[in-house]
Amino acid sequence: MDITKIIANELNVQEKQVDSAISLIDQGNTIPFIARYRKEATGGLSDEVLRDLGERLNYLRNLNTRKEEIIRLIDEQGKLTEELVKSIEEAITLAELEDIYRPYKQKKKTRATIAKAKGLEPLAMIIWQQEEKKDIYEVAREYINEEKDVKSVEDAIIGAQDIIAEMISDDAGFRKKIKSFCFREAVLSSKATKEEKSPYEMYYDYSEPILHIPSHRILAMNRGEAEEFLKVKLEKPEEKILSFLKYKIIKPKTQFESLLEATIEDSYKRLIEPSIEREIRTDLTEKAEEKAIKVFGQNAKQLLLQPPIKGMTVIGFDPAYRTGCKIAVIDDTGKLLDYTTVYPTEPQNDVDGAKKELKRLITKYNVDMFAIGNGTASRESEQFVSDLIKEIKDKTIYYAIVSEAGASVYSASKLATEEYPDINVSIRGAISIARRLQDPLAELVKIDPKSIGVGQYQHDVDQKKLAESLTGVVEDAVNSVGVDVNTATPSLLSYVSGINNTIAKNIVKYRDENGALKQRKELLKVPKLGKVAFEQCAGFLRIIGGTNPLEITAVHPESYEAAENLLQKIGYSVNDLLDKDKLKEIKEKIKSVNVVETAHDLNVGELTLKDIMSEISKPGRDPREEMPKPILRADVLKFEDLQEGMTLTGTVRNVVDFGAFVDIGVKHDGLVHISQMADSYIKHPSQVVSVGDIVKVKVIGIDKDKQKVSLSMKEK
Repeated sequence: MDITKIIANELNVQEKQVDSAISLIDQGNTIPFIARYRKEATGGLSDEVLRDLGERLNYLRNLNTRKEEIIRLIDEQGKLTEELVKSIEEAITLAELEDIYRPYKQKKKTRATIAKAKGLEPLAMIIWQQEEKKDIYEVAREYINEEKDVKSVEDAIIGAQDIIAEMISDDAGFRKKIKSFCFREAVLSSKATKEEKSPYEMYYDYSEPILHIPSHRILAMNRGEAEEFLKVKLEKPEEKILSFLKYKIIKPKTQFESLLEATIEDSYKRLIEPSIEREIRTDLTEKAEEKAIKVFGQNAKQLLLQPPIKGMTVIGFDPAYRTGCKIAVIDDTGKLLDYTTVYPTEPQNDVDGAKKELKRLITKYNVDMFAIGNGTASRESEQFVSDLIKEIKDKTIYYAIVSEAGASVYSASKLATEEYPDINVSIRGAISIARRLQDPLAELVKIDPKSIGVGQYQHDVDQKKLAESLTGVVEDAVNSVGVDVNTATPSLLSYVSGINNTIAKNIVKYRDENGALKQRKELLKVPKLGKVAFEQCAGFLRIIGGTNPLEITAVHPESYEAAENLLQKIGYSVNDLLDKDKLKEIKEKIKSVNVVETAHDLNVGELTLKDIMSEISKPGRDPREEMPKPILRADVLKFEDLQEGMTLTGTVRNVVDFGAFVDIGVKHDGLVHISQMADSYIKHPSQVVSVGDIVKVKVIGIDKDKQKVSLSMKEK
């Protein structure tokens, strides 16, 4: 099996790109490092493509290992043939491979193994070959054996049929064809198991061909079945399958016709159908989970890359009823200045007392804005904050609604306890909410990625695969932005290419003991951070106010010489990057650089040179600044204010297979169904929107009882 060729075809890239990527992965390079600093080798493959490549490489290598194992196991039985080796080598999935191995597996006690132990295999082969002219019942009489519990002709025939039934069930060719019939024509259906209200009511009497069923429905039906609200079944094209088997097995006009017909039906009903149902449902679930994990990953990446709100003092407002709203004042660097609890909501309703306390904090710390968590009592708190900021005449204050998913998980975590050992758990939630607005990436990396609330059925999918995928997503997000080595927390540093938890803690310890790092090569003094780790991490770590201006950029130390020579070539030095006027000139001059000639002169690759040019044109640039900014509000919109036909601006909070949920400023997010996302056909909502996008939507439906809003993004 040519792994390189298979991956190149699947990912639609060149074989030499795949070969280079595999070689770099095998050398221990991380995906972010390969994507950013080895573009020449891979032809510029993105981090997403490289992760897909890594996954497929792992799968296909495991497949190869299993092939070798199966060939060995069959050979040990003395049953290996050239034809068998060829079919094993040509198998492209683990399921197909296991079907080939099925007849050679050591079986537990089955009806067929019992019949074989009774010496009935030769009789089974006579029936199977259908060439015996003598009456089969006469032949079967020779197999009667009281000692082996074959007491009659019927016993012998039934035992022989059991052996044949298992042979049919174990035939890899038959199974492959039956599965192809099912994937083309089978229908997944569900019925209610109890007559009561549940989230699965639409599936109480539901069916859909598996060829078209979307992944979110498969996962919903699985969950309904697991919670015992549904009975789910795969309706297969039984007649077609039986006709196919009979055509393939039975020779016409022989005495064996009716015997084999009965055997085929028994084989199908008792052996093939249950295992095929299990395998197909497992396959459907795995594919649905894969898609759900991918959507979750895309959403999480967009959420992590939300632009930071810089230079603002923020009040984190964690809403609640009985226990009061937790308040944390955070300065523009994320440092906690003050905290308290106010009770403007039910049952206390101390609106005046809460306003007085918050006005005091706003004046004392010159607060610029509120970050309000979107949990319990969020909209009442939003109304309260909106009324409060109208009363403040001497400065403009805004508020934003912030997703508080995972804040409670963080608050009670070991990490939060280490950060704020003397602060109450509930106040830590308010701190997290404020910091999420100031720097979403730095704050959200502290939370288990699956708790950040942008998925679909994330608790139903394979948790190990989800964790691996999301760790990759967080790594890619962190490394695409870059990290200030002198201010980053261990949580953030641990996602940097080449840095693990131990090294991250060692960097912070080194910083605390020796003061801020002045240059990247100082990292080599950090315990356990050797040359290999340095090569992987250096380009992603920023040193603000250090000795080398290139270190506020993503230019890797291995390219410093090329960057300095490029600047020299256009008449400038590295220190000119810190001079605003000269930087403007550098930006202009770089536009006229001939990339092909200059790359040759500087002895660097063209893709590397383009990256260097981009970095020295915008030193210290945060790529998140190009993302849509959060909506800052000063007034509140009530559900009662909504009217059909109204046009609003909202923030995409979650993207799922069937549409997108948009925060339009009322209690519950509105849904833009996939059919309302574009004027032309789209396969998936992610083609149109991402989490964090600011979108214009029109209200097309209001359900007052369920407090649900239907929205449209269509222009026409």
